[in-house]
Amino acid sequence: MQAEIITIGDEILIGQITDTNSKWIAERLNEIGVSVYQITSIQDDKEHILKALAEAEANADIVIVTGGLGPTKDDITKHTLVNYFDDELVMYAEIAEHIKKLFAIIKYPYTASDLQQAMLPKKATILQNNQGTASGMWFEKSGKVFVSLPGVPNEMKGLMQNHVLPKLQNNFKLPYILHKTINTYGLGESKVAERIADWEDNLPKFMKLAFLPSYGKLRLRLSVNGWDKIAMESAIANEIEKLHLIIGDIIVDYDNGDTIEQIVHDLLTKNEQSLAVAESCTGGAIASLLTKMPGASKYFLGGMVTYSEKTKRELLKVSANAINNHTVVSKEVAEEMALNCKSIFKTDYAISVTGNAGPTTDNTDKTVGVVFIGVATPNDVIVKEFSFGTPREKVIEKAIIKSLELLRKEILKNNKNSLLDM
Repeated sequence: MQAEIITIGDEILIGQITDTNSKWIAERLNEIGVSVYQITSIQDDKEHILKALAEAEANADIVIVTGGLGPTKDDITKHTLVNYFDDELVMYAEIAEHIKKLFAIIKYPYTASDLQQAMLPKKATILQNNQGTASGMWFEKSGKVFVSLPGVPNEMKGLMQNHVLPKLQNNFKLPYILHKTINTYGLGESKVAERIADWEDNLPKFMKLAFLPSYGKLRLRLSVNGWDKIAMESAIANEIEKLHLIIGDIIVDYDNGDTIEQIVHDLLTKNEQSLAVAESCTGGAIASLLTKMPGASKYFLGGMVTYSEKTKRELLKVSANAINNHTVVSKEVAEEMALNCKSIFKTDYAISVTGNAGPTTDNTDKTVGVVFIGVATPNDVIVKEFSFGTPREKVIEKAIIKSLELLRKEILKNNKNSLLDM
């Protein structure tokens, strides 16, 4: 079962916004056994939309379209779908009442344009949007499914979770899709590929290997799909066992696609432990990353962005001796930042980051790209020095990810029962 995702909007094509909808939809489809054949972003243009729909119909069994469902004249998706399915718009009274209630809740008058959102295709199954005025639409044609969803992320996600995914699972017999990701550190992609070449050549034909390089690590993802989940799990486990004999020295752990921030989130929540952060060169990005996730308040107590020497001294109480003798970019300062942050916020763990993101180095003897990361734990404090090179954006991104990876390692070390299943 294959799907194609089409995102509609000039704002995506001119770089005004990033298409996060496709990534999220692809992940959710994959979880229920639907493979994504292609993702396409197109203009708010009738002919372009019609062409994309026809191509998607030829390629896939399921077509998911997002965007272009607002009340303004530039939102043309609904009218183009009517054209494509030789349909007509009719007023859905229940959707009109729903729209009126939404406006009543926010105490704001609705307009005739808002109620036009209740004019919907007659042939479609209408999916009520509880978070907005643009309904989802489900069409069926020649055994294939077309779903149109609003582009607003939270509205799209609500409709996918409450309507689309359950309906797909009810309507189709879907296979299992399994992924296992092996995290390695210490060798580049080409070196690892050379070492595992024979193993890769002898993988079962139904199994796929993907190399996923990123800052500081290389992930190897094994993927299988089929109907016998137990046999598939056994096949992957067997290949991983072989892989361990070849590159066991650089394999660190495994994951199933979760981000490092999600893993840390889950570990701290599970162990009922708390965290605070003291950031300098990352400028609050670690705190921002963690607090984007629902439930972060259960463990994240707060943080400080002590960007200057003055705030490090006055807010974090870093000693003058550490700063004067070693500069603000040093092991000693990172250690005091982590320990003092943990003490101030009264947490189980604290992260500290201080470094030279560039392009200049200010008052320090360390070169651009050097970053010290500290993690204060319930028992001690560790500090690691890294050289992340250039440019500035790369240094900051690497520092964020490495901070959370170090924290994860310390949480697992201090909570033996929290080791994630391999």
